[in-house]
Amino acid sequence: MSERKVLNKYYPPDFDPSKIPRVRQAKNRQFTVRLMAPFNMKCKTCGEYIYKGKKFNARKEDVENENYLGIRIYRFYIKCTRCLSEISFKTDPQSTDYVVEAGATRNFMALKLAEEQAVREMEAEKEEERTNPMKLLENRTKASRGEIEMVETLEELKELNKRKVVVNFDDMLHRYDEERESEAASEAAAEAAAELEDEQLIKAVFGERTEDGTMVKRLADDGGSSSDEDKRPKKLAKILLPIKATDLLAAPLNNPATKNKKLNPLVKLKTALIKPNNSASSSSTIAQSTTAPSTSSTAPSAPAPVVKPSLGGLGLLGSYSDSSSHSDSDN
Repeated sequence: MSERKVLNKYYPPDFDPSKIPRVRQAKNRQFTVRLMAPFNMKCKTCGEYIYKGKKFNARKEDVENENYLGIRIYRFYIKCTRCLSEISFKTDPQSTDYVVEAGATRNFMALKLAEEQAVREMEAEKEEERTNPMKLLENRTKASRGEIEMVETLEELKELNKRKVVVNFDDMLHRYDEERESEAASEAAAEAAAELEDEQLIKAVFGERTEDGTMVKRLADDGGSSSDEDKRPKKLAKILLPIKATDLLAAPLNNPATKNKKLNPLVKLKTALIKPNNSASSSSTIAQSTTAPSTSSTAPSAPAPVVKPSLGGLGLLGSYSDSSSHSDSDN
């Protein structure tokens, strides 16, 4: 047994289609088709409304002795959904629509009526042009004016299109690529110049490295310096040696190394209260006697200044201890 749903059937080698008997059928026989209601209608028997798009199992047949420009016309029979009365309608190729024949009436359709009204008006205008020559002339002048206006609008549109710049995307992309390449080249040149300046600055600060690995620094020449400036003796830098604490105590006060040193205010107060010893007074008298002849020649009437001896650090400590012992004895 063959398959039920196949496209190709098996035909044996001895198959002869002429031997198949043919059944003669009626010339205008009816077919059952499935269709939808083409328009809204109302049943004449029961008044049931049948809306457009309702599905029916209808019988279809050819209309005898009727056609439109060789196009065949068909008739359909349906039954009312309420009273089961028969309704018939047929096709109308001239108006691309359907016409109700029996069993129902077509409901009001505003769109169809408007289309029919527009067709009637157009036919009336054509008839008037045929009969009235002045109307025909007016229509022609109106048509010519409309054509002139259309030409003017087209020219304006052409001018507007000419004003618009035509953008060529290939040229635009090419220019963009060129600008990008030029920018990249300028940036590379700027980076190279900056690197060269950095190298020159490094060489000026740290010097150049020779083949043996040593750094050689070149001194900058002062082009604007005069010969007198070159001949001036350069000041030698002072060498500061480390100072011990015992040196500060043993050194005298008028030592240039200790002049700038600030003494403790307590030490200053105690030195002001110290009385000079006999040795200090004898040395001061000797200094006065030696300086008196030299000063007598210039200013004999002026008294000689009293020169206080300079005491060292150890002397200050000794005098401070003596003064403290004297104060204790007085008390």
